[in-house]
Amino acid sequence: MKLSGSYQIDLEKQKVWESLNDPNILKQAIPGCEKFRKNSDTEFTVTATNKIGPFNASFTGDIELKDINAPDSYIIEGSGNSPVGFASGSAKVNLKDFEGGTKLIYEVEVNVGGKIVQVGSRLIDITAKKMADIFFGKFSKLISPEKISSIEKKVEKKSQNNIFIYISLIILIVIAAYLILQITLQ
Repeated sequence: MKLSGSYQIDLEKQKVWESLNDPNILKQAIPGCEKFRKNSDTEFTVTATNKIGPFNASFTGDIELKDINAPDSYIIEGSGNSPVGFASGSAKVNLKDFEGGTKLIYEVEVNVGGKIVQVGSRLIDITAKKMADIFFGKFSKLISPEKISSIEKKVEKKSQNNIFIYISLIILIVIAAYLILQITLQ
């Protein structure tokens, strides 16, 4: 099965590239992802559960990044197994500067086998396209400038809250020291 598409992301290419290599963002973006472990800079192990037709398939697999041309492109190769079948494939991902942001272009080739093939290639194709749309939709939202801005604001607000807490503690300690000093002087 072959699948291709593109997404416009309103963020500079370097930021998109960094996010595509961030295990925390990927774990949140992968549909049904339960575990995402980084084994090295180019190898990951993933467990994800998704409904494909009548099957609730939980796949565990390995992913490897190849032909890395940062921040422009790479190839993702992976394979996974499940009690209902197996899947293997590769995806070529290209990032291009486009209209003040980044155009992410992907081409995927996937092979599936086992019981899961019984649902038919049409349903598998539809499910794969839906999962790609979910992934890139979540990915785009997670790294959108508004999201990054709100994260920066939360960090800034948390820093301000920490300063307030520290100042309050210092004031309490000074008051306690003053009271103790008053009691001992009497």
